[in-house]
Amino acid sequence: MAAAFRLFSPGRLFRISRATKAFAYPTVQLHVTASAMGASVEDFNTAKQKLSTLKNDPGNEVKLKIYALFKQATTGPCNTPKPGMLDFVNKVKWDAWKSLGSVSQEEARQQYVDLISSLVGAEAPAVGAQPTAAESSYQTLQVSTADNITTITLNRPQKKNAITVEMYNEIIKALEQAAKDDSVITVFTGSGDYYCSGNDLTNFTKIPEGGMEQMAKDAGELLRQYVKAYIDFPKPLMGVINGPAVGVSVTVLGLFDVVYATERATFHTPFSQLGQSPEGCSSYTFPKMMGTAKASEMLLFNKKLTATQACELGLVTEVFPDSTFQTEVWTRLKAYAQLPRNSLALSKQLIRSAERQQLHAVNDAEVERLVERWLSDECMQAIMSFFQAKSKL
Repeated sequence: MAAAFRLFSPGRLFRISRATKAFAYPTVQLHVTASAMGASVEDFNTAKQKLSTLKNDPGNEVKLKIYALFKQATTGPCNTPKPGMLDFVNKVKWDAWKSLGSVSQEEARQQYVDLISSLVGAEAPAVGAQPTAAESSYQTLQVSTADNITTITLNRPQKKNAITVEMYNEIIKALEQAAKDDSVITVFTGSGDYYCSGNDLTNFTKIPEGGMEQMAKDAGELLRQYVKAYIDFPKPLMGVINGPAVGVSVTVLGLFDVVYATERATFHTPFSQLGQSPEGCSSYTFPKMMGTAKASEMLLFNKKLTATQACELGLVTEVFPDSTFQTEVWTRLKAYAQLPRNSLALSKQLIRSAERQQLHAVNDAEVERLVERWLSDECMQAIMSFFQAKSKL
């Protein structure tokens, strides 16, 4: 197990893994909204107190950002010598602080307040949130309705929201219920640091009495119904991508109407590495939105996209700074949810109806090919190699 160190952030002690060796702070221009005057000292002190109320570990990168903003807000630009290479913890803290450059103390206070507020807000239930009729029956999701928005949250943070057979069935059920409720829009997001790490590969270790052929057949039919639920969903479907996304959680984004991502999100479809093939209608939607060459880099050659790259290729609608992601996105979604419900649903039908039949045909073809792949020696060997490599970590 990797050694770990304690990283102090005002109001709280966190742990940081030795595996965290470097952090890249993007230089691209992102969507930014911040007060020109900066937060007051009182707001800053209130945010410090709120930090101690967090229930979930926000992850090493966010903790370093909290530390850097605190130092910048209270001391100003980094003014201490760079620690030695072997002083691991202090070096990454120094790098984080140094990366803020000449950001003013007032602006650092504002960013600190925005970041803490977004973290606290993400953990708190929405005001007026009402559980769905069958929410208590969900084991892998959190489903709630508030402000005319039904929110479906993938809720296996300890497993990076990897999708099990149970989660597939629950998502289908949640989409069916959201299609019928009184909400205006439906939102998908994830709990914890990840949006979704794709399929839980332990699904492949549960062989039914009918053997591998039965398992492949059952898995294929489940996937078909899962993707069909997205294709046929009648309301605007929004993705709030709060962290890395892998596999099927990426491919179905081509069936969403709007996708917002934090700057630290990544998008990866490593099908070839596992001897498999694309799904989620991505063999059709990705070339259509990205062009064949760029889609091939992702679907054939396992290229991982940053949030900015995904936005440039049309997979993501807009990218937001991680510090203000939750605040900005949910403010916007709540405004959308005030629009006339039937108008939005009928407009989506006009936009999507022309290709719905094509999407169903693509889904069927992708599932058929995947069932073949799952039964191939090549696929099974790739999955066995994955588990062997994982067991050595």
